[in-house]
Amino acid sequence: MAEPVATDDAPAAGSKSQQAYGAVKQRIVDGAYPPGHRLVLAAIAQDLGVSVVPVREAIRRLEAEGLVTFQRNVGATVAGIDPTEYLYTMQTLSLVEGAATALSAPLIDAEVLDRAAAVNEEMRACLQDFDPLRFTRLNQDFHAILFERCPNPHILDLVHRGWNRLASLRSSTFRFVPERARDSVEEHAHLLSLMADGADADTIERFARLHRSATLDAYLTHFSATEAATDADPDAAHDHG
Repeated sequence: MAEPVATDDAPAAGSKSQQAYGAVKQRIVDGAYPPGHRLVLAAIAQDLGVSVVPVREAIRRLEAEGLVTFQRNVGATVAGIDPTEYLYTMQTLSLVEGAATALSAPLIDAEVLDRAAAVNEEMRACLQDFDPLRFTRLNQDFHAILFERCPNPHILDLVHRGWNRLASLRSSTFRFVPERARDSVEEHAHLLSLMADGADADTIERFARLHRSATLDAYLTHFSATEAATDADPDAAHDHG
């Protein structure tokens, strides 16, 4: 059988273009290349040990996905988080994750709650020398422990889609609102207490939704303040570039 022919839109798996694409995308998602970061093709190529050509192809793919933008006299930069997409994603996730957590509650035993509590204590320890990316990963682990036993596969699929969407938006929210992290840990502890005490499904779902909404509100407040500062001082928009 003939080998499949790679196209510009979908380079063959394992090709230098695909490797460059995977490496740059991972750095964007992880926050190593934050919003506004200038993507210098020659520097990236040297770092990855490839020529500029596959890096250029990778950047084009990332531009098509909305992760990279081109600016006149600047070149390729990492796109900012779209606040509208973030709003819609978090609103949806608060609904479906709250429902999934409430449906999981009757199926969660003390051992599972202890696992979640241990993750939350790792998050609490993370506050001392704050690492927003690690905190975000632990946050996802915490919530996954509580919603993964949801018996409704359709709701669970929607939760996973929401988390994947957050990853594509590079939403390590706690990078922008680190002060929210401490409140988040305390809310996790309260959620675990509700579940341990056998609270009814409505109470658990309502609190889980409020917990998610509080993070959304904190980010939107930060975004509005940043926009106001940028309007007052346009040069500030490029300070992080």
